[in-house]
Amino acid sequence: MSEYETDDEKVESIKKWWKENGMSVVGGVAIGLAVVFSWSTWTDYRNGVGAQASAVFEQLMVSAAAGEAQSTAKQAQLLDHDYASTPYPALGALVATQVLYQSGDATGAMAALKRLLVKAPDPALTRLAGLRLARIQLALSQLDAAAATVAAHDDSAAFAGDFAAVRGDLAAARGDTAAARVAYEKAIAAGTGLPQLIRLKLDNLPTAG
Repeated sequence: MSEYETDDEKVESIKKWWKENGMSVVGGVAIGLAVVFSWSTWTDYRNGVGAQASAVFEQLMVSAAAGEAQSTAKQAQLLDHDYASTPYPALGALVATQVLYQSGDATGAMAALKRLLVKAPDPALTRLAGLRLARIQLALSQLDAAAATVAAHDDSAAFAGDFAAVRGDLAAARGDTAAARVAYEKAIAAGTGLPQLIRLKLDNLPTAG
């Protein structure tokens, strides 16, 4: 479970990116509304909705930090229902899945991550959701499913190290020490977010022969 929690820095990075660039995703909506309303009216609406969504998301983060799975899920649903034009629903869903997993609902977390894979508005969020899904599948010994998830979403240098670490865990779980060693070494070289843990796993692999 500790590996699952280490993606918080990536979430923060994605949040920062969305603050700077996220509204471009809904630029088409802005253009459409501008035809009906004046630009100033749309700007006021957008800023108001963004502020409201931000407030809900902040409350979601408070609930998540307290481990309140039910409250976090409700706030994530509110974001998805009322603020779909903002970047917050995808971020809220990602946080909510983490709380679900930490509360022991791995099945619910996997279902939520699979929905996010379909709905995520940004490739980085999709990859992160895929990474977390693969880790849960691995933890549940769903090795083939985890391998398929990794294969489908390991397509970015930014996440290559973390996906390689999962490949190493998969190989180790299957008893393929040689493949695990190669994958762990790749994970460290590619900049996994857990270098010390991966180094420990690498050092603990049985010696060849």
